[in-house]
Amino acid sequence: MFSNSGGAGVEELVAAVRRGDADEVRALLESGADPDTLDDGLAVLCRAVAAYDEPVAKALLEAGADPLRRLPDGSSPLLRAVDGGSHLLVYALACHRVPLPAPERQELLARARRWTEAGVEAELRRLTGLTGPAERIRVEDDEIGWWCEQLTLGGLTVRDEHRAVLTSMEARYGVRTPFDELVARALAHPDRDHVVWSDVVFTLGRRLDEETWQWTRDLLNHPDRLHRLLAADVMLLLILGDPVKGGDPFWDRGRELVPWAEQEEDPEVLAVILQAMTHDSAPEIEAVGLSHLAHPDPRVRALVTDALERSEDGRSEVRPESLTAVLTLARDEDPGVREAACRWLAHYRGSEPEVGDALVALTHDERQPIRICAVSGLAYRDDPRCVEAEHRIGPVDAEQPFDERLLDVWRYQRRQETAGGS
Repeated sequence: MFSNSGGAGVEELVAAVRRGDADEVRALLESGADPDTLDDGLAVLCRAVAAYDEPVAKALLEAGADPLRRLPDGSSPLLRAVDGGSHLLVYALACHRVPLPAPERQELLARARRWTEAGVEAELRRLTGLTGPAERIRVEDDEIGWWCEQLTLGGLTVRDEHRAVLTSMEARYGVRTPFDELVARALAHPDRDHVVWSDVVFTLGRRLDEETWQWTRDLLNHPDRLHRLLAADVMLLLILGDPVKGGDPFWDRGRELVPWAEQEEDPEVLAVILQAMTHDSAPEIEAVGLSHLAHPDPRVRALVTDALERSEDGRSEVRPESLTAVLTLARDEDPGVREAACRWLAHYRGSEPEVGDALVALTHDERQPIRICAVSGLAYRDDPRCVEAEHRIGPVDAEQPFDERLLDVWRYQRRQETAGGS
């Protein structure tokens, strides 16, 4: 049964929302359909929330749908989004009305905290009266690169992102959650790609203060690898700083991580520590990088080149052992390591002939991105071998964004023509 307080396209809008057609929803709204249209007594925004359909929900919000509209059961689209555990949907609905009124703000936080403290499956059992077990599936966001778990019991479906909802909303509304509590939230989902882990890292990584730096650095001493991995992730963001508000007070403090990089035995933790510390240009960092040249894990070897001295224009004085290390990595069995070495060599402007020879060898690599990078490096070195090597790149996927480096051989040829003409 469809109902509406007025307007056109009621049935069409409901049908478009149900099938998740955001373009059609937007077109109908632009034609005058009511964004607060009811579908069997339920606002269509609630239908989009229940389907975890962010594009449709945003289209309805942009047209004026009310995320705080009270329903007969006392809930609202926003509170239903909290119950559903969708971090991104909660953020979209909560931020639609700025500022969110204080009562609704407190209600949102209390609701998210209840799910967080009770646990998703336990709360599902309480709401449904069933004893389980719940059906579980993994839901991945290909665009952002994170995942969550979706649980269904008795026809009720929720996602396990409530800790991320609580964390992000607390930060938005000025609640400084204790460091240890945020750590516990992340470790409840021990995977770097889980939504909750990622959101905790993001939240702590935006606390650009000395207290957070010291607490995080101390966490690197924890005997449990997951605690150290979380600390390394946060350290990386603290060093990178806040690109939105600006400020990177820890940019040149990667050198403080040298002792941990020298003693860390877990390869995943070590890789993140190296990634964090190599933004600093302290000379001792290069030595740490070289010490891991033969590390058994390719994730670590791939970061060695980032630790080696090289200025923006590639003309810094490079020690012979550093160049030798990169040339060794260019022949590594792992393609990720070879690609890292190729990028370093492609930006290096030293005149050593073995650099050009290594790039020529990489133009035969099995991976096309490496071949593109190597040909580009040869062209920038004004090495005539780039012309013949360009043919080895092969057809490029037209569906992918255009890679400007594909024009580097053409640019080299224009430079040669100009030089010849002059």
